[in-house]
Amino acid sequence: MNPIAQLITALQILPGVGAKGAQRMTLQLLQRNRDGARRLALALSEAVDNIGECAFCRTLTDQAECELCLDDRRDPNLLCIVESPADIWAIEQAGGYRGYYFVLHGHLSPIDGVGPEQLKLDLLQQRVAVLQPQEVILATNATVEGETTAHYIGNLIGDRVTNVTRIAHGVPLGGELEFIDGGTIVHALQGRRNLN
Repeated sequence: MNPIAQLITALQILPGVGAKGAQRMTLQLLQRNRDGARRLALALSEAVDNIGECAFCRTLTDQAECELCLDDRRDPNLLCIVESPADIWAIEQAGGYRGYYFVLHGHLSPIDGVGPEQLKLDLLQQRVAVLQPQEVILATNATVEGETTAHYIGNLIGDRVTNVTRIAHGVPLGGELEFIDGGTIVHALQGRRNLN
């Protein structure tokens, strides 16, 4: 495969990018912005080589511990469990939440071979034991898998946490946090309900 076809194929791994979009991006980079293409290649290479998971919350970071976990102004009484680092970004941009996080990197899905081990729920239990939060907010997506995951986690940690809540109002069924506006996210966090 020639380098142009390779680049077109490689760009199609991005969400929402099909063959035509990848072709347009490739031609733009090669015809009009080779310096930008070099910067993109370098940034992508450095990110792939240097980004890993935070040892505590599992978000993406270039350090052993992320900036959010290092921030001593955050409220240790609150722990918010999300499916993806993108969900953290959405919640942080919305404002109104100052606690800590734990990223699952997915949801329970037996059909896809994703169980508690793949979501590192043992690390979540350790995080709860160390933080001893007064409230755990289950902010998984409002999908069947997200609801199942929230229910499973609620049962898993419910006896160790005083208050296990679930975001509810404002997030439509089937919606994903990273695509929801900030006002809706704030409303959902404020309208969470108790599961235990």
